[in-house]
Amino acid sequence: MSGVGAPQPGEPVDATGLSVVVIAGTWHDAISDGLIAGAERALEASHASWRLVRVPGSFELPVVAKAALDAGADAVVALGVIIRGGTPHFEFVSSAATDGLTRVALDTGKPVGFGVLTLDDEKQGLDRAGLEGSKEDKGYEAADAAVRTALVLRALRG
Repeated sequence: MSGVGAPQPGEPVDATGLSVVVIAGTWHDAISDGLIAGAERALEASHASWRLVRVPGSFELPVVAKAALDAGADAVVALGVIIRGGTPHFEFVSSAATDGLTRVALDTGKPVGFGVLTLDDEKQGLDRAGLEGSKEDKGYEAADAAVRTALVLRALRG
């Protein structure tokens, strides 16, 4: 795991008035619940209004992210857990989720906080889920990035 060069969360920004939808897959619930809790901490600290939507898995994240943004959300935070198995399924789902979420952000002009973990094993996910003893908090980071980017876009658009 390389955290070298990663931005360090600073003071929370004031995102009062921003509407954020957190979209989370249901696979690997201990890890996904940790990601959701991290996103919640970031969004509560920034005073953004937010709600949680659950989807079956990471493959479904892009279409629901697009629907949330089209319905008026200022940003979405996409959270998922994909663990490598013995078949090429991992590559297909990882690629589809990543490419789909990128397309959603570009097509809508709104930020998508990327909190999709692509892992070799469950331990890597537990280390990134923001749980007690975790080395990283990817749910917090994804939500913080989405909020900060939404504020930058708001300032650019005047």
